[in-house]
Amino acid sequence: MSVKSHTNWTAEPSKLLRVGKGFTLADVDPDTKPGYDAGKQHGAVDLTEGALSLDDLQERLYAESRADATNAAVLLVLQAMDSAGKGGIIRHVVGSVDPQGVALTAFKKPTDEERAHDFLWRVEQRVPAPGFIGVFDRSHYEDVLIGKVRSLAPEDEIERRYGAIVDFEKRLTDGGTRVVKVMLHISRDEQRARLAERLDRADKHWKYNPGDVDERELWPAYMDAYQTVFDRTSTANAPWHVVPANSKWYARLAVQALLLHALEDIDPQWPAATFDVKAEKKRLAAS
Repeated sequence: MSVKSHTNWTAEPSKLLRVGKGFTLADVDPDTKPGYDAGKQHGAVDLTEGALSLDDLQERLYAESRADATNAAVLLVLQAMDSAGKGGIIRHVVGSVDPQGVALTAFKKPTDEERAHDFLWRVEQRVPAPGFIGVFDRSHYEDVLIGKVRSLAPEDEIERRYGAIVDFEKRLTDGGTRVVKVMLHISRDEQRARLAERLDRADKHWKYNPGDVDERELWPAYMDAYQTVFDRTSTANAPWHVVPANSKWYARLAVQALLLHALEDIDPQWPAATFDVKAEKKRLAAS
């Protein structure tokens, strides 16, 4: 059953938001809500109902893997400019499933040990095991985004990394992991408003980073870097999806739909009992 068939989506989000041939990031309006015309109130209902489906599918996937019946996993890669809503996705979408089947990694600035290895070394150690939904809050793509914009590596090394990423993700998908890559796309004005809110609220000061203002000055360079990422690494087996994210409720609903599509494609099943159920019922009743 497709996501579209049991919600207010007018088109399949996995197709609608997918980065395909000829895609141009500059043509995406962060204020739009592609494929969803029902509004915020209906979106809240669909998000709640979708959470029930997501939880059921995730539990099935986890149970199936415990019985050694599958090598399938899902990896959600979240990339965005600061304040675009990655934390809200993790809290309101991924947080709706049993945490024992989730592996979350928030990649920060590389340590000295990590810098001594290839850029993918630390990433390969955090790929999800069978049965898990893995979440990368930022990811290996930082090494071709901020790495490119801030010239943190030579140009020839940045070029090499695009190919290394494609090969790495192909190994993942060949091994049974569905890779769901999402860029949450907000406007520069929306980011300013969200950063201003953090400054206005004492309970949000901990989330504010003065360096975010410096990064805003490089906005055009980052948009160009993202376009190159899409051109070079959106593949048939691991495509990118760009989610307009000025409306937080829409972004959460869209990412949930993408995860549902990946899990529905896996179609995990409850593992069959490895014991005689009738006999165990009798033994239990007599105990």
